[in-house]
Amino acid sequence: MKILLVEDNEMVAKGLIYTLKQNGYETIHKANVTQTKEFLNRKDETVNLIILDISLPDGNGFILYEEDVKDKNIPTIFLTAKDEEDDIVKGLELGAEDYITKPFSTRELIARINKIISKTRTNLIVKVKDVEFDLDKMVIYKDKKEIILTSLELKILHLLFTNLNKVVARNDIIEKIWEWTGNDVNDNTVTVYLKRIREKLGSDIITTVKGIGYRVDKEG
Repeated sequence: MKILLVEDNEMVAKGLIYTLKQNGYETIHKANVTQTKEFLNRKDETVNLIILDISLPDGNGFILYEEDVKDKNIPTIFLTAKDEEDDIVKGLELGAEDYITKPFSTRELIARINKIISKTRTNLIVKVKDVEFDLDKMVIYKDKKEIILTSLELKILHLLFTNLNKVVARNDIIEKIWEWTGNDVNDNTVTVYLKRIREKLGSDIITTVKGIGYRVDKEG
């Protein structure tokens, strides 16, 4: 698991890098906004979590998060010397997973990181009734046995699973199939694909919303 640490204090950074390594996390360290933006814009690099200091020498961590991190959906812990309630509320309202103030216990930080990583891993496997979809590996299981779907069938099902409890319009599915394959398809094509997916799953998890589209509902 890889963590991006954005911290301008070299002493703090070295201590955190050592602690994270001892707990099995690979750490990439950036000391300012410019370095972080350059890293985040690289297509060949991904991280599982970001520890982001609010006060950086060339900018503000809140703005960096809002402009360059939030849309990437990377879990983020804000790190700062400030402990004012307004800052804490602002960080969480922006969408951060957590917030910790200096000075802090490294054991507490590791516990928070582990909790977030565990939660993220759990979210990658979505269970609906007797069907489980590993969204990370793009593998579907029925009663713990893998169900073999074509690449396109998997993508259609993935679209439904990433929009749980929401109707995915038939027109949206048609547009996605064109995007994925480059082939023009019609309403009947969607019907055929959904029929095949249902038959292979052998489950009633996909609901047809007449005249609109399809929905997968997750209880609880």
